[in-house]
Amino acid sequence: MQQTTNTILMIRPINFRMNEQTAVNNYYQEDIDLRNSEINKKAQQEFDDYVAVLESFGIYVVVISDTEEFDTPDSIFPNNWISFHADGTVAMYPMFAENRRLERREDILEAIENKGFLIENIVDYTSAEEDGVFLEGTGSMILDRENKKAYCALSPRADEELFIEFCEDFEYTPVIFTANQTVNGSREAIYHTNVMMCIAETFAVICLDSIDDKQERKNVLKHLKEDKKQVIEVTEQQITNFAGNMLQVKGRNDELFLVMSQAAFDCLTVSQKAKINNHCKIISSSLTTIETCGGGSARCMMAEIFLPKATMKIA
Repeated sequence: MQQTTNTILMIRPINFRMNEQTAVNNYYQEDIDLRNSEINKKAQQEFDDYVAVLESFGIYVVVISDTEEFDTPDSIFPNNWISFHADGTVAMYPMFAENRRLERREDILEAIENKGFLIENIVDYTSAEEDGVFLEGTGSMILDRENKKAYCALSPRADEELFIEFCEDFEYTPVIFTANQTVNGSREAIYHTNVMMCIAETFAVICLDSIDDKQERKNVLKHLKEDKKQVIEVTEQQITNFAGNMLQVKGRNDELFLVMSQAAFDCLTVSQKAKINNHCKIISSSLTTIETCGGGSARCMMAEIFLPKATMKIA
């Protein structure tokens, strides 16, 4: 089972702006004093530059445009509603914000099949929305695909029972904890696990300070060390600059890269960068508008495709 892929799905935004429906528990979002059309234009430019950077390192990016059909300001973050697995299974997830549920599109699956990938089976968890229960894909869960472990920081967007159901369906060992951030003097749940944690082939970047419960912290560390991951710690201050929101991918000749935003890169210390560089090179791209208004960053924008190829050649 591979931990990393060289193939990524990304959705180019059409109506990107600050989503008022997600801002209630995403404390990373901020309003900026620009017209929505201007915000969207800047986001599109950041998106296009980011795709170009990834492609320059030999990463295969399947770009699909959002549609005008619905108001979907967060469509740029597809990893929350869908995940693609090596056995040909696609999982679809229940979303907290009602307008994010509109991001799920059949034609995206068709487009991926048209690129030569095989979809054998769809596991659909979306009916949980009717019960007010959510699990937002690889935002809510960090998958160690190689060691078959899934890490989940519980939050209003990550339900424990549904997470365990996912782990049973996909045969992952669940590692459950709570991660918090300080908001106006009180500790509030971090909305997505992938804001404070990233698992790569031989290391993990994690904000241990956000796991207030010592037993839970110890348990997370035990699992990472058991699987021989070097633990690279980031601070709570650094994760406000999205230093946990990273993804390891493969480029040309299977070379490994850790992808992050420019803000994340800039806030890392020399020592942290050196530790990462011992394992792989870093790719960064400026995502200022997307991070500020969307409250998500580089990792959120990439849905990894692990599906088998239907034919030898991608169309």
